[in-house]
Amino acid sequence: MDDLARRLKGRALALGFDRVGIAPAQAPPGYPHFLAWLDAGRGAGMGYLADHAGARAHPGAILEGVRSVVMASLVYGGRSGQPAVGKVARYARGADYHTALRGRLELLAEWLRDEAPGVSARAVVDTAPLMERDFARLAGLGWIGKNTMLIDRKLGSFTVLGALLVDADLEPDAPHASSHCGTCTRCLDACPTGAFDGPYRLDARRCISYWTIEHQGPIPDAAAGELHGWAFGCDVCQDVCPWNRKAPAARIPEFAPRPEWEAPDLVEWLTRSKWRWKRLLTNSALRRAGRSGLVRNAALTLGVAGRVDAVPALAARLADPKEDPTIRHAAAWALGRIDAPEARAALDAHARG
Repeated sequence: MDDLARRLKGRALALGFDRVGIAPAQAPPGYPHFLAWLDAGRGAGMGYLADHAGARAHPGAILEGVRSVVMASLVYGGRSGQPAVGKVARYARGADYHTALRGRLELLAEWLRDEAPGVSARAVVDTAPLMERDFARLAGLGWIGKNTMLIDRKLGSFTVLGALLVDADLEPDAPHASSHCGTCTRCLDACPTGAFDGPYRLDARRCISYWTIEHQGPIPDAAAGELHGWAFGCDVCQDVCPWNRKAPAARIPEFAPRPEWEAPDLVEWLTRSKWRWKRLLTNSALRRAGRSGLVRNAALTLGVAGRVDAVPALAARLADPKEDPTIRHAAAWALGRIDAPEARAALDAHARG
């Protein structure tokens, strides 16, 4: 199995993964912390995390008889420019990372079954109840930073993780036992909404990524006014991390940024047809928020920015009786934040029915 593990890693790298390591299948060390995080309400409205919390206690809940966890990472991009309003998190600017990871993991699983007949393997991306960062640390891929992200000394933290669960004993790598954050608190200090109340303590109830991606329906006024130009996700705590100063760019073509997500026109988002939304969200991580969430986010950020040029599009969304109520709510909120006669006129027209 030692030789098999070595060849498996070589095959993973040949498939395009940037790093690969192997951890024994065990209870993840961070599981008690995860339960305490849920109990404190820090998971906000992500009820699915609590619903499947028990399954995260051991990877055996995903693959019966699992003995090894192969962790692999893909770099999705280092530093790049972004607009002041309409920012999209880097991981979502190219093709859907789920597709990029799963396709390579399935090929790796196929290779393993050919090399070791009788071995079972299951590819896992972040839709399964696995504590990926815990197992990535156990597999030697890096340490978990104060912003709760996995950090690799050479790759930084702009990486996505996938796993291959195997029911055979593969030679494990030494876990990454140390942290290299030192006394640095730049990630905690830079968070524009104060979502961290200490190292390793993220409160989703104050996190821009939560509100712009996971939350469904209207965003409460307090959070709506604190999106800081982000239309999907947030990279601030990674942008300021010293370990990302020399973060490499993505090597795989799937992660090349798409123009519509790298420098989006949020006014156009408001007027874009549902058919075009459906087409553009195909094989995109932004599909998680969907048209409703993305147009909502666009309206809110344009309102905070006081964009008078967005008033006609906002007024049209508000006036459309067939429009999603979440979008209409956001359009009204945004118009109320824009100090212009035409914005007030649109609100007055809506009030008159």
